[in-house]
Amino acid sequence: MTPRIFDRSLVLTRRLRAEQAGARPNVLMARAADDLADRLSATLRRFERAVDIGSEGPEALAALLAAASVGDALRFDRVTGAGVDAVADPEMLPLGAASVDLIVSLLSLQTLNDLPGALVQIRRALRPDGLFLAALVGGRSLHELREAFMQAELEIEGGVSPRVAPFADVRDMGGLLQRAGFALPVTDVDSFSVRYNSAAGLLDDLRALGATNPLVERRRTPLKRATLSRALALYEQRFRDADGRIPATVEIVWVSGWAPHDSQQKPLKPGSAKARLADALRVPEHGAGEKAGK
Repeated sequence: MTPRIFDRSLVLTRRLRAEQAGARPNVLMARAADDLADRLSATLRRFERAVDIGSEGPEALAALLAAASVGDALRFDRVTGAGVDAVADPEMLPLGAASVDLIVSLLSLQTLNDLPGALVQIRRALRPDGLFLAALVGGRSLHELREAFMQAELEIEGGVSPRVAPFADVRDMGGLLQRAGFALPVTDVDSFSVRYNSAAGLLDDLRALGATNPLVERRRTPLKRATLSRALALYEQRFRDADGRIPATVEIVWVSGWAPHDSQQKPLKPGSAKARLADALRVPEHGAGEKAGK
């Protein structure tokens, strides 16, 4: 049984509440969409049918429609809205086997409880030589906020509760792509800081974007005012920049993988090399039973 780490109903409720309140522009989504456009422009492959799954807002679909390498593009989301072609959950994709050439997702897969299962579904839906390209919030994101809250809770309440969601690890994502059957998996990281006049400004942004604590094991009692005040004070004491502004680290993990195809590069079989490593390094070669220093 898949463990429930994230309260996905709460994630959706907070997102809808933020949208109804007229949430401020999502600078992270805009950055990810620009990066998606750059990555698509560097890809020589033609994608006749593309699908965006789960990306909040229209930015990912706009990047697909603007790409010269993409033909038709559809948007799947958990809620109805302008530009949404189908209501679908990334954990239960309504896509047939080998039905699309390109699947993208921006900043939504990190809150799935069954990410490995979703990757298997995505791999199954891709045609041979189809591409999966996604951005997830990475593991070092908001580490300053996490540290400040941990210390504040230890001081004020004598214990620690989970306040910031665990995010994707770049090494783990590479392994998950391989397990799902993707060929040529690649992961890389875009790390940067968003700066605020105060630590409270960061919390205001998170609330406005509906991005507050979604963990199933979150503390259900209200946050004490003393704990919050101490956390904000610790944040500013430890991490304030020289010009007085407050940084918040954001890490975006990019992953890509291809559905296997005969035209793709493949690793050589063991023992098929035409030259010896010892010759290339210009060092003596020792047998398996010899000591290196002999």
